[in-house]
Amino acid sequence: MRDTWPLLEQIAFPPIRRGRLDTLQVNVGYRCNQSCVHCHVNAGPSRAEEMTAEVVDVVLAFLARRRVATLDITGGAPELNPHFRALVHAAREMGVRVTDRCNLTILEVPGQEDLAAFLAREQVEIVASMPCYLEDNVDRQRGQGVFAKSIRALQQLNALGYGRDGSGLVLNLVYNPQGPSLPPPQDALEADYRRVLGEHYGIVFNRLFTLANMPIKRFGSMLAIKGELDRYLGVLRDAHADANLDHVMCRNLISVDWRGFVYDCDFNQMLDLPLAGPAGFGGRGRIHLSDLLDADLSDNPIRVAGHCYGCTAGQGSSCGGALVS
Repeated sequence: MRDTWPLLEQIAFPPIRRGRLDTLQVNVGYRCNQSCVHCHVNAGPSRAEEMTAEVVDVVLAFLARRRVATLDITGGAPELNPHFRALVHAAREMGVRVTDRCNLTILEVPGQEDLAAFLAREQVEIVASMPCYLEDNVDRQRGQGVFAKSIRALQQLNALGYGRDGSGLVLNLVYNPQGPSLPPPQDALEADYRRVLGEHYGIVFNRLFTLANMPIKRFGSMLAIKGELDRYLGVLRDAHADANLDHVMCRNLISVDWRGFVYDCDFNQMLDLPLAGPAGFGGRGRIHLSDLLDADLSDNPIRVAGHCYGCTAGQGSSCGGALVS
Protein backbone atom coordinates (compact mmCIF):
# COMPACT_ATOMS: atom_id res chain seq x y z
CA MET A 1 0.00 0.00 0.00
CA ARG A 2 1.36 3.42 -0.95
CA ASP A 3 1.71 5.98 1.82
CA THR A 4 0.21 9.36 0.88
CA TRP A 5 1.48 11.20 3.98
CA PRO A 6 4.82 12.35 2.47
CA LEU A 7 2.81 14.37 -0.06
CA LEU A 8 0.07 15.50 2.33
CA GLU A 9 2.47 16.86 4.95
CA GLN A 10 3.94 19.27 2.38
CA ILE A 11 0.57 20.91 1.71
CA ALA A 12 -0.24 23.93 3.88
CA PHE A 13 -3.68 24.28 5.48
CA PRO A 14 -5.13 27.23 7.44
CA PRO A 15 -4.46 26.97 11.21
CA ILE A 16 -7.47 26.11 13.37
CA ARG A 17 -8.03 25.71 17.10
CA ARG A 18 -10.39 23.74 19.27
CA GLY A 19 -13.69 24.91 20.66
CA ARG A 20 -15.78 23.23 23.34
CA LEU A 21 -15.56 19.43 23.42
CA ASP A 22 -18.95 17.80 22.89
CA THR A 23 -18.17 14.49 21.10
CA LEU A 24 -15.89 11.62 22.01
CA GLN A 25 -15.31 9.47 18.92
CA VAL A 26 -13.94 6.05 19.81
CA ASN A 27 -12.54 3.53 17.36
CA VAL A 28 -12.96 0.19 19.15
CA GLY A 29 -11.04 -1.82 16.54
CA TYR A 30 -10.15 -2.22 12.88
CA ARG A 31 -11.69 -5.69 12.36
CA CYS A 32 -14.54 -5.66 9.86
CA ASN A 33 -16.57 -8.18 7.88
CA GLN A 34 -16.00 -6.04 4.74
CA SER A 35 -13.04 -4.50 2.88
CA CYS A 36 -14.49 -1.42 1.15
CA VAL A 37 -12.54 0.43 -1.55
CA HIS A 38 -13.22 3.84 0.02
CA CYS A 39 -12.27 2.80 3.58
CA HIS A 40 -9.87 5.32 5.14
CA VAL A 41 -9.27 2.95 8.07
CA ASN A 42 -8.02 0.06 5.94
CA ALA A 43 -10.36 -2.17 7.96
CA GLY A 44 -11.02 -5.78 7.05
CA PRO A 45 -11.54 -9.35 8.29
CA SER A 46 -7.82 -9.90 8.89
CA ARG A 47 -7.33 -6.92 11.23
CA ALA A 48 -6.89 -8.01 14.85
CA GLU A 49 -6.58 -4.65 16.69
CA GLU A 50 -9.40 -4.15 19.22
CA MET A 51 -10.04 -2.13 22.34
CA THR A 52 -9.68 -3.97 25.66
CA ALA A 53 -12.05 -3.84 28.63
CA GLU A 54 -9.46 -1.74 30.51
CA VAL A 55 -9.48 0.97 27.83
CA VAL A 56 -13.29 0.84 27.67
CA ASP A 57 -13.27 1.64 31.40
CA VAL A 58 -11.11 4.71 30.69
CA VAL A 59 -13.59 5.83 28.03
CA LEU A 60 -16.46 5.51 30.48
CA ALA A 61 -14.51 7.36 33.18
CA PHE A 62 -13.83 10.20 30.74
CA LEU A 63 -17.51 10.42 29.75
CA ALA A 64 -18.54 10.57 33.42
CA ARG A 65 -15.87 13.07 34.48
CA ARG A 66 -16.12 15.43 31.51
CA ARG A 67 -19.87 15.09 30.91
CA VAL A 68 -19.39 14.72 27.16
CA ALA A 69 -22.75 14.77 25.39
CA THR A 70 -22.09 12.27 22.58
CA LEU A 71 -20.20 8.99 22.26
CA ASP A 72 -19.58 8.20 18.59
CA ILE A 73 -18.49 4.55 18.22
CA THR A 74 -16.69 3.50 15.07
CA GLY A 75 -14.38 0.83 13.66
CA GLY A 76 -13.95 -1.43 11.52
CA ALA A 77 -17.26 -2.91 12.37
CA PRO A 78 -17.48 -1.69 15.99
CA GLU A 79 -20.09 -4.32 16.87
CA LEU A 80 -17.43 -7.06 16.49
CA ASN A 81 -15.56 -5.81 19.56
CA PRO A 82 -16.54 -8.11 22.48
CA HIS A 83 -16.99 -5.09 24.77
CA PHE A 84 -19.16 -3.07 22.37
CA ARG A 85 -22.46 -3.82 24.07
CA ALA A 86 -21.12 -3.19 27.57
CA LEU A 87 -19.74 0.17 26.43
CA VAL A 88 -23.05 1.13 24.82
CA HIS A 89 -25.14 0.10 27.82
CA ALA A 90 -22.94 1.89 30.37
CA ALA A 91 -22.86 5.09 28.31
CA ARG A 92 -26.63 5.07 27.85
CA GLU A 93 -27.06 4.53 31.60
CA MET A 94 -25.19 7.85 32.05
CA GLY A 95 -27.59 9.57 29.66
CA VAL A 96 -24.94 9.93 26.95
CA ARG A 97 -26.15 10.05 23.35
CA VAL A 98 -24.59 7.07 21.55
CA THR A 99 -24.13 6.72 17.79
CA ASP A 100 -23.05 3.50 16.11
CA ARG A 101 -21.31 3.71 12.72
CA CYS A 102 -22.79 0.55 11.27
CA ASN A 103 -22.04 -1.06 7.91
CA LEU A 104 -25.50 -2.76 7.92
CA THR A 105 -24.22 -6.15 6.71
CA ILE A 106 -22.97 -6.83 10.24
CA LEU A 107 -26.59 -7.56 11.18
CA GLU A 108 -26.37 -10.80 9.15
CA VAL A 109 -23.06 -12.01 10.59
CA PRO A 110 -23.46 -15.19 12.69
CA GLY A 111 -23.71 -14.27 16.35
CA GLN A 112 -25.21 -10.84 15.63
CA GLU A 113 -28.80 -11.97 15.10
CA ASP A 114 -30.01 -9.91 18.09
CA LEU A 115 -27.88 -6.84 17.34
CA ALA A 116 -30.67 -4.74 15.82
CA ALA A 117 -32.93 -5.41 18.80
CA PHE A 118 -30.12 -4.48 21.20
CA LEU A 119 -29.47 -1.17 19.43
CA ALA A 120 -33.18 -0.35 19.48
CA ARG A 121 -33.53 -1.24 23.16
CA GLU A 122 -30.62 1.07 24.05
CA GLN A 123 -31.96 3.79 21.70
CA VAL A 124 -28.63 3.96 19.88
CA GLU A 125 -28.55 6.29 16.87
CA ILE A 126 -27.42 4.39 13.79
CA VAL A 127 -25.22 5.99 11.14
CA ALA A 128 -25.30 3.44 8.34
CA SER A 129 -23.02 3.24 5.32
CA MET A 130 -25.10 3.21 2.12
CA PRO A 131 -22.92 4.72 -0.62
CA CYS A 132 -25.62 4.61 -3.28
CA TYR A 133 -29.23 3.60 -3.87
CA LEU A 134 -28.24 1.54 -6.94
CA GLU A 135 -27.17 -2.09 -6.52
CA ASP A 136 -24.33 -2.11 -9.06
CA ASN A 137 -22.66 0.96 -7.55
CA VAL A 138 -22.81 -0.37 -3.97
CA ASP A 139 -21.52 -3.83 -4.89
CA ARG A 140 -18.68 -2.31 -6.91
CA GLN A 141 -17.57 -0.21 -3.95
CA ARG A 142 -18.26 -2.59 -1.07
CA GLY A 143 -18.36 -6.12 -2.48
CA GLN A 144 -20.71 -8.49 -4.29
CA GLY A 145 -24.06 -8.96 -2.56
CA VAL A 146 -23.57 -6.11 -0.10
CA PHE A 147 -26.46 -4.06 -1.50
CA ALA A 148 -29.01 -6.86 -0.99
CA LYS A 149 -27.76 -7.48 2.55
CA SER A 150 -27.92 -3.74 3.30
CA ILE A 151 -31.51 -3.52 2.06
CA ARG A 152 -32.55 -6.43 4.28
CA ALA A 153 -30.79 -4.80 7.25
CA LEU A 154 -32.55 -1.47 6.65
CA GLN A 155 -35.91 -3.23 6.41
CA GLN A 156 -35.16 -5.01 9.70
CA LEU A 157 -34.30 -1.71 11.37
CA ASN A 158 -37.44 -0.06 9.97
CA ALA A 159 -39.52 -2.92 11.40
CA LEU A 160 -38.13 -2.06 14.84
CA GLY A 161 -39.09 1.60 14.37
CA TYR A 162 -35.80 3.04 13.15
CA GLY A 163 -36.25 5.98 10.83
CA ARG A 164 -39.97 6.29 11.56
CA ASP A 165 -41.58 9.49 12.84
CA GLY A 166 -42.24 9.48 16.57
CA SER A 167 -40.21 6.34 17.33
CA GLY A 168 -37.21 8.16 18.79
CA LEU A 169 -34.98 5.71 16.91
CA VAL A 170 -32.71 7.63 14.57
CA LEU A 171 -31.42 6.07 11.34
CA ASN A 172 -29.09 8.16 9.19
CA LEU A 173 -27.47 6.95 5.97
CA VAL A 174 -24.00 7.82 4.66
CA TYR A 175 -23.04 8.46 1.03
CA ASN A 176 -19.48 8.33 -0.32
CA PRO A 177 -18.59 9.15 -3.94
CA GLN A 178 -17.50 6.24 -6.11
CA GLY A 179 -14.16 7.87 -6.94
CA PRO A 180 -12.05 11.03 -6.76
CA SER A 181 -14.83 13.61 -6.88
CA LEU A 182 -16.77 15.74 -4.42
CA PRO A 183 -20.17 14.60 -3.15
CA PRO A 184 -23.20 16.17 -4.85
CA PRO A 185 -25.40 18.60 -2.86
CA GLN A 186 -26.62 16.74 0.22
CA ASP A 187 -30.26 17.89 0.25
CA ALA A 188 -30.92 16.99 -3.39
CA LEU A 189 -29.26 13.59 -3.05
CA GLU A 190 -31.23 12.89 0.12
CA ALA A 191 -34.45 13.45 -1.83
CA ASP A 192 -33.28 10.94 -4.45
CA TYR A 193 -32.47 8.36 -1.76
CA ARG A 194 -35.90 8.79 -0.17
CA ARG A 195 -37.65 8.38 -3.50
CA VAL A 196 -35.76 5.33 -4.75
CA LEU A 197 -35.40 3.44 -1.47
CA GLY A 198 -39.00 4.22 -0.54
CA GLU A 199 -40.61 3.31 -3.85
CA HIS A 200 -38.57 0.15 -4.50
CA TYR A 201 -37.96 -1.24 -1.01
CA GLY A 202 -40.31 0.58 1.39
CA ILE A 203 -37.35 1.98 3.33
CA VAL A 204 -37.49 5.17 5.42
CA PHE A 205 -34.70 7.00 7.22
CA ASN A 206 -34.06 10.30 8.99
CA ARG A 207 -31.15 11.99 7.19
CA LEU A 208 -28.55 11.36 4.52
CA PHE A 209 -24.96 12.41 5.28
CA THR A 210 -22.64 13.05 2.34
CA LEU A 211 -18.93 12.49 3.04
CA ALA A 212 -15.94 13.22 0.84
CA ASN A 213 -13.44 10.40 0.40
CA MET A 214 -10.17 11.10 2.21
CA PRO A 215 -6.90 10.71 0.23
CA ILE A 216 -5.40 8.40 2.85
CA LYS A 217 -4.99 4.67 3.51
CA ARG A 218 -6.75 2.32 1.05
CA PHE A 219 -8.47 5.05 -1.01
CA GLY A 220 -5.40 7.29 -1.12
CA SER A 221 -3.18 4.37 -2.11
CA MET A 222 -5.57 3.44 -4.93
CA LEU A 223 -5.43 7.01 -6.25
CA ALA A 224 -1.63 7.03 -6.09
CA ILE A 225 -1.39 3.74 -8.01
CA LYS A 226 -3.73 5.06 -10.71
CA GLY A 227 -1.87 8.37 -10.94
CA GLU A 228 -4.95 10.31 -9.78
CA LEU A 229 -3.80 11.51 -6.36
CA ASP A 230 -2.43 14.91 -7.43
CA ARG A 231 -5.57 15.67 -9.44
CA TYR A 232 -7.87 14.78 -6.55
CA LEU A 233 -5.86 16.89 -4.11
CA GLY A 234 -6.19 19.74 -6.60
CA VAL A 235 -9.97 19.24 -6.70
CA LEU A 236 -10.15 19.47 -2.91
CA ARG A 237 -7.91 22.54 -2.65
CA ASP A 238 -9.67 24.39 -5.47
CA ALA A 239 -13.04 23.84 -3.78
CA HIS A 240 -11.88 24.93 -0.32
CA ALA A 241 -14.24 27.37 1.44
CA ASP A 242 -12.94 29.38 4.41
CA ALA A 243 -16.48 29.50 5.83
CA ASN A 244 -16.26 25.76 6.53
CA LEU A 245 -13.34 26.21 8.93
CA ASP A 246 -15.66 27.31 11.73
CA HIS A 247 -17.69 24.10 11.47
CA VAL A 248 -15.19 21.27 10.94
CA MET A 249 -15.75 18.40 13.36
CA CYS A 250 -12.26 18.49 14.91
CA ARG A 251 -13.12 21.74 16.68
CA ASN A 252 -15.58 19.94 18.98
CA LEU A 253 -14.49 16.28 18.80
CA ILE A 254 -11.53 14.15 19.81
CA SER A 255 -10.77 10.73 18.35
CA VAL A 256 -9.57 7.81 20.48
CA ASP A 257 -7.89 4.73 19.01
CA TRP A 258 -8.26 1.13 20.23
CA ARG A 259 -5.31 1.60 22.61
CA GLY A 260 -6.74 4.77 24.18
CA PHE A 261 -4.42 7.28 22.49
CA VAL A 262 -5.98 10.57 21.40
CA TYR A 263 -6.06 12.40 18.04
CA ASP A 264 -7.78 15.51 16.69
CA CYS A 265 -9.95 13.42 14.35
CA ASP A 266 -10.38 9.94 12.91
CA PHE A 267 -8.36 10.87 9.82
CA ASN A 268 -5.39 12.05 11.90
CA GLN A 269 -5.67 8.79 13.79
CA MET A 270 -5.25 6.85 10.56
CA LEU A 271 -2.25 9.02 9.62
CA ASP A 272 -0.76 8.48 13.11
CA LEU A 273 -0.76 12.19 13.96
CA PRO A 274 -1.32 12.25 17.74
CA LEU A 275 -3.04 15.11 19.54
CA ALA A 276 -0.72 17.94 20.47
CA GLY A 277 -0.94 18.18 24.24
CA PRO A 278 -2.38 21.32 25.88
CA ALA A 279 -0.32 23.67 28.06
CA GLY A 280 1.66 21.71 30.62
CA PHE A 281 1.83 18.53 28.53
CA GLY A 282 5.12 19.35 26.81
CA GLY A 283 7.44 16.38 26.25
CA ARG A 284 4.88 13.68 27.09
CA GLY A 285 4.78 12.25 23.58
CA ARG A 286 1.50 10.49 22.82
CA ILE A 287 -1.44 11.62 24.91
CA HIS A 288 -3.62 8.87 26.39
CA LEU A 289 -7.27 9.51 27.19
CA SER A 290 -6.50 8.81 30.85
CA ASP A 291 -4.17 11.85 30.79
CA LEU A 292 -7.05 14.14 29.84
CA LEU A 293 -9.57 13.42 32.59
CA ASP A 294 -9.00 16.89 34.03
CA ALA A 295 -7.38 18.71 31.08
CA ASP A 296 -8.98 21.57 29.19
CA LEU A 297 -8.44 21.30 25.42
CA SER A 298 -10.18 24.57 24.54
CA ASP A 299 -8.15 26.69 22.11
CA ASN A 300 -5.66 23.84 21.63
CA PRO A 301 -4.09 23.93 18.13
CA ILE A 302 -5.29 21.21 15.73
CA ARG A 303 -2.77 19.29 13.62
CA VAL A 304 -3.50 19.96 9.96
CA ALA A 305 -2.11 19.04 6.53
CA GLY A 306 -3.26 18.52 2.94
CA HIS A 307 -5.90 15.89 3.76
CA CYS A 308 -7.85 18.49 5.76
CA TYR A 309 -9.12 20.00 2.50
CA GLY A 310 -11.35 16.93 2.30
CA CYS A 311 -13.41 18.47 5.13
CA THR A 312 -13.54 22.04 3.80
CA ALA A 313 -14.07 21.49 0.07
CA GLY A 314 -17.41 22.54 -1.43
CA GLN A 315 -20.31 22.07 0.99
CA GLY A 316 -17.85 20.64 3.53
CA SER A 317 -17.68 17.15 4.97
CA SER A 318 -17.80 15.79 8.50
CA CYS A 319 -18.97 12.72 10.37
CA GLY A 320 -22.35 14.47 10.46
CA GLY A 321 -22.42 15.06 6.71
CA ALA A 322 -22.22 18.33 4.82
CA LEU A 323 -21.29 21.42 6.84
CA VAL A 324 -23.56 23.72 4.81
CA SER A 325 -26.71 23.06 2.79
